Amino acid sequence: MGRAEERRARQRGGRRAAPPNRSAQAREASSPSTAGSASGSAAGSEAGSAADSPVGGRAAARRAAKGRGKGGRAAKNAGKGRIRRLFTWKKVLGTFLGVCLLGIGAFVVMYMMIQIPEGNAAAQLQSNIYKYSDGKMLTRKGDVNREEVDLSDIPKQVQKTFVAAENKSFYNDGGVDLKGTARGLLNTVRGRGAQGGSTITQQYVKNYYLTQDQTVTRKLKELVISLKLDREKSKDYILAGYINTSYYGRGAYGIQAAAQAYYRVDAKDLSVDQGAYLAALLQAPSQYDWAVATDTGKKLVKARWNYVLDNMVEEGWLDKGKRDALTFPTPKDPKAAPGMEGQTGYLVNLANAQLERQLMKEQNLTQSEAAAKVENQGWTITLNIDSKKQAELEKAVKSQLTSKLDKKKRKVDGDVQAGAVSVDPKTGKVLALYGGIDYVKHFTNNATRTDYQPASTFKPVILAAALDQGAKTQDGKDINSTTIYDGTSKRPVVGSAIGFAPENEDDHDYGDITVQTAMNESVNSVFAQMGVDVGMDNVLKTAGDLGMDTDGLKAVPAQTLGSMGASPLEMAGVYATLDNHGKKVTPSILKSVEHKDQVVDLPDPIGDQVISKVAADTVTSVLTGVVDDGTARTSVRDNPKRDDQQVAGKTGTSDNNKSAWFTGYTPGLVTSVGLFGESAKNHSQVAMYGAGGLPRVNGGGYPAQIWAAYTFDAMGKVTKFDLDTKEGAAVEKTSSPTMSNTPSNTPSNTASSEPPESESPDTTTSPPAGGDEETSKPPTTTSPPSSPSNTASNGGEGDDEGDDEGGGGNLFGQNRE
Repeated sequence: MGRAEERRARQRGGRRAAPPNRSAQAREASSPSTAGSASGSAAGSEAGSAADSPVGGRAAARRAAKGRGKGGRAAKNAGKGRIRRLFTWKKVLGTFLGVCLLGIGAFVVMYMMIQIPEGNAAAQLQSNIYKYSDGKMLTRKGDVNREEVDLSDIPKQVQKTFVAAENKSFYNDGGVDLKGTARGLLNTVRGRGAQGGSTITQQYVKNYYLTQDQTVTRKLKELVISLKLDREKSKDYILAGYINTSYYGRGAYGIQAAAQAYYRVDAKDLSVDQGAYLAALLQAPSQYDWAVATDTGKKLVKARWNYVLDNMVEEGWLDKGKRDALTFPTPKDPKAAPGMEGQTGYLVNLANAQLERQLMKEQNLTQSEAAAKVENQGWTITLNIDSKKQAELEKAVKSQLTSKLDKKKRKVDGDVQAGAVSVDPKTGKVLALYGGIDYVKHFTNNATRTDYQPASTFKPVILAAALDQGAKTQDGKDINSTTIYDGTSKRPVVGSAIGFAPENEDDHDYGDITVQTAMNESVNSVFAQMGVDVGMDNVLKTAGDLGMDTDGLKAVPAQTLGSMGASPLEMAGVYATLDNHGKKVTPSILKSVEHKDQVVDLPDPIGDQVISKVAADTVTSVLTGVVDDGTARTSVRDNPKRDDQQVAGKTGTSDNNKSAWFTGYTPGLVTSVGLFGESAKNHSQVAMYGAGGLPRVNGGGYPAQIWAAYTFDAMGKVTKFDLDTKEGAAVEKTSSPTMSNTPSNTPSNTASSEPPESESPDTTTSPPAGGDEETSKPPTTTSPPSSPSNTASNGGEGDDEGDDEGGGGNLFGQNRE
């Protein structure tokens, strides 16, 4: 036999050997119990074939791999089969139907068991008791202001305003909003807070028959009672009950009390535009009360008022021509209830507001629900107010300001309003508060109002942002207390996307000065440039972290001049955070809140570290220079009661002298004092030029004097700051100034080393361009710059008045301190 024949014989033998192996493999793989072993044996068999036959080896390997794949798929299919047998569509559908039947059965049982109870809205009303921190009685508030009226006595269109505001489908629905109720139940279970969606019937049931509690049980009861009530009572009966039991703010329950509280008319004499305002109020009575509403609150209630009237037109209840002719009906000023005279009303209202916010957060209430749950509900509320410090603060305002104002001699004296808040920086407690001349005479709380600019009291926030974020100047130099800036008035800010060249107080040029001196003299041009160097987004973030309300503020250079709104309470919190070494302080007037049914857990006023300790302490160190060598030296540094007490603080005077500030602190007490020009006739913002016989009201004048008179009497023993910093006026300088070669498009008119002559504020014949200054005195620097400008601002403390957002003819405004 030749070689070719032998090769053909071997090939024939290999082909004949393959079928038995494949058959055995198939038999083994066909048995699920031997699937695993089948793949192993097949693999072994194929491997043997490969050894015996070079030609059939690769084919055998492929067959072995295919066998293993079939075994794996078989096991997987077996698992899927078990799942399919467990979850068949019949079983799923049956389970779903079973759950539905159980739910329906449970609801039927509830519907049969729950009856419409006796109304208890009036019985729920009890006096709230307010106490000082030592337990002494402050006041008791709880006279119920309610008078029911028949629906027939309320004009038809006024009735429709409430339907348009809350439940347009009221006359056609079955008394409940199933989708809204389901959403509310789900949110309650998840703890996600309350949402709107309830019908007028449901709201009436909640107000009159149940409570404001956000629980599943209460919501289910509300649902059942609403369905029954809608079947048993007329729509007019339900609407009358709703209008007569709702809380409208100002202590007014029901439309008759509300009509008197807001418009001094009876419910029968309300116009449709007035009715629309009262209907809008129900969404947020405290927030929407025109007398105390913030700018945001006023915008919201006007939008709500328009929404109500537009809905009436849509439903055919109001002619469009008549609707277009309507203008917003500004409510009258409120009348204070007995027992709320003096400062009491301001304290009570702030306590109620903070309690409402806590209940909204803790119990998932809406603002309206929280207000109704607080007002006259039998709470015992203990405040953090120290009765002795409260008396000291009131005494200081009277001795340093109100006793010097005489509106018979000077009309402008009647336009001056004062507000102040004193806070313990270690605990966040509001120890004293001055809200105005008298709550009965001036309803707006000047301590919490946010419609006036804080002006230069914002400058420390800019420095805090620079230090905390390690910011650098335009030429890459670190920003610190010794950094040199160009203090030329109206110098264009470098790096700003918007043309901005703010004017210094009295248009004074300082030339090259340190940051410390710029803070002492409140130099606008320096801090405008610093704000851009840091980045205005970063500045506003730091402001928010420190406690300012920065929502909606634009990150523009003009904000460096304090052109936003702020309150003494807000600024006291910002400076308390600096005093507390950068740990957030949120001032709280509430010490404890108790009710027969519950105790409210109050949040800790002391929060997290929001800026570094070194940054906060450095700002404090720098601010001691404002007191010792800057705009507050006369009122604070030279005060005979100071007794070597270390003090940090900042003055501020806003655009056109409409506000003046001093916010200052010792290691254990922070107090912010603000004066506001408010027209006695229409409450608009007005200038305070000439008030008290002075040409201009500066932050270093009345505000700083009030602060000193109060603080040095109230603080107790003398204390020193414990600062973790090597910078600022409170420590000895060890390094030379850091030069910043920021280019300027305006020549630097460095003032001479000789201070210019300046007139005393009492002898000035015309209002200065702005400023917060008391006296003119050469600024003192421990480490003088290479080209120092040792000249104080002309005519006062030099608190950046006249520094508008855009002094020097730009588009931003005029001078701000």
